[in-house]
Amino acid sequence: MTWAIAFKLLAILVAVAIGWAVGRMRWLGGGAAGSDSDPARVLANAAFYIFVPALLFRTTARLDTATLPWAFLGAFFVPVLVLIALMYALYRWRRQPGDNVVLPSIKAITAGFGNTLQIGLPVAAGVFGEQGLAIHIAVVSLHALSILTLLTALVELDLARERRTGNLAATLLQTVRNTVIHPVVLPVLAGLAWSATGLALPAVADEVLQSLGTAVVPLCLTLIGMSLAYYGWPRTWHGLAGLVAAKLVLMPALVLGIAHWGLGLDGMPLAVIVMIAALPTGSNALIFAQRYRALEAEVTAATVISTILYVATAPAWLALLAWLSPW
Repeated sequence: MTWAIAFKLLAILVAVAIGWAVGRMRWLGGGAAGSDSDPARVLANAAFYIFVPALLFRTTARLDTATLPWAFLGAFFVPVLVLIALMYALYRWRRQPGDNVVLPSIKAITAGFGNTLQIGLPVAAGVFGEQGLAIHIAVVSLHALSILTLLTALVELDLARERRTGNLAATLLQTVRNTVIHPVVLPVLAGLAWSATGLALPAVADEVLQSLGTAVVPLCLTLIGMSLAYYGWPRTWHGLAGLVAAKLVLMPALVLGIAHWGLGLDGMPLAVIVMIAALPTGSNALIFAQRYRALEAEVTAATVISTILYVATAPAWLALLAWLSPW
């Protein structure tokens, strides 16, 4: 853990603290937590419907799929998506009667979606240099696309099952429609369609999308702090430790095992993808929870706690990787 990375982590926690202070002071209003006038929910909706779609569309529209390192990407995304699906299945099996139907998906994204931008980028640049950063960016280009699309499909399927009034075909049709016409999935699909044309984005459109996309990071960081102020810490910590452990320990261990011993990956590519898997919970998990109005306090706490613990777990993973397969 270099000083530059430590300062980056500190800056992230300071931004979260600023959001918490703003929430505690009620500078943006005093709506009840969870209500439509709740400022944290208003900011989350702004991120979900405006800023995140702009970032996702611009990223995928500029994506050159022909140059992506598919072997490295498979070594990362196969174990990650399998683990997220298993976490979803576990929490769906453990769901009690009366529990919110969206809980399994929200817990799965909390345990599976890493902070690849605010923390991941400086870690990759500071530890691995330009070559490692290129691999990191390749993973980031598909990170939100794959994980958010999978979990959006799962949560919409659960919602469709809960409110279904027709046959299975009608349920599946509603699920597909709600999955595609979605603030996360639709801009990704539109961006991929634009990328397939081979055309560059018009300069004005690119500038607008870039301006909107740059708001995602500061908005999400302050949103974490505001949510902590409005929703507080969880009333029960049951299961929270498991989510944090899955994100910081289980996921990187699974990626390491499959990539190194299963696929024979070593050196810098192995180190980069393992460190991406070891990142703390990203703020998109909170936006997802805000979208479906469930577990906001738990996801906020998991995001903050995993970010703090990352200061200890990141050097441990780096030391293990340096011993196992030096880069």
